[in-house]
Amino acid sequence: MKTFTIAGIGEILWDVLPETEVLGGAPVNFAYHITALGAVGIPISTVGDDDRGTKALQELTRNGVNISAISFSTDYPTGFVDVQINTEGVATYCFPDNVAWDHLNINKAASELQNDLDAVCFGSLAQRSGQSHQVIQRFLSGLNTKTLKIYDVNLRQSFYSLKIVEESMSQANIVKLNDDELSVLVQLLGLDPDERSALGTLLTKFSLEMVILTRGGEGSLIMTPNQISEHQGIKIRVVDTIGAGDSFTAAVAIGFLRQLPLNEIHAKASELAAYVCSRRGAMVAVPSELAMIPAIPKH
Repeated sequence: MKTFTIAGIGEILWDVLPETEVLGGAPVNFAYHITALGAVGIPISTVGDDDRGTKALQELTRNGVNISAISFSTDYPTGFVDVQINTEGVATYCFPDNVAWDHLNINKAASELQNDLDAVCFGSLAQRSGQSHQVIQRFLSGLNTKTLKIYDVNLRQSFYSLKIVEESMSQANIVKLNDDELSVLVQLLGLDPDERSALGTLLTKFSLEMVILTRGGEGSLIMTPNQISEHQGIKIRVVDTIGAGDSFTAAVAIGFLRQLPLNEIHAKASELAAYVCSRRGAMVAVPSELAMIPAIPKH
């Protein structure tokens, strides 16, 4: 079976929890889950030349993630974020600014990927600084025309604008957002408050191939120009929600590239996201039965 090379471009940071620090950032979580699901996941980001940067690369390497497209900054620290988890396991984030990923640098390995990527996932948060916004948009514009581009809306605090959202949707083939983000986009883009109407407008206005709406514990909805798939979600005991959306997006990306039926893609993505919610942190060990690309037997 063909494997795929899939990148996540943007922030890499440490989630600073009350009792520990956990490596994260949506593009990196996404790349980790791409790898865990059996494809080649590559994070494209920048870390500081500091202890957190060194630890980030060590942890990714230990988890089998290709780190060749992560560059170093000697001027800015590795990103981190203060995370609060409420009694239902839902995380909220506070992001310091002017960190390494705000000064994203495309190194030689990342540049050489442009012709070879099967898909790339990018978000809004990493585009909060002018430099990283320009770098990401330029990288996307230089991709092979066959590369699948996934925009994870990922609105955090006030780190987004109408310009960033519209430019990113115009670049994308697939858009992924959650119900809170949809409420913001309804206001920002003047969409109909009805879920299906709003998603249908996004599909048409931005010539998308797929829109994904996740609703936390209330399931998810995926729309294409020709199909609609609803999933009620999987009831589990939530430990925390960190990385669940990124794992969902990773499963959809591989399923889409494999041209699996929409309902099968949706079921696999939901199962993986529920599993991630049942464990602490984003980069959880994924059981082999959840892999999207079977491992090649060793002889």
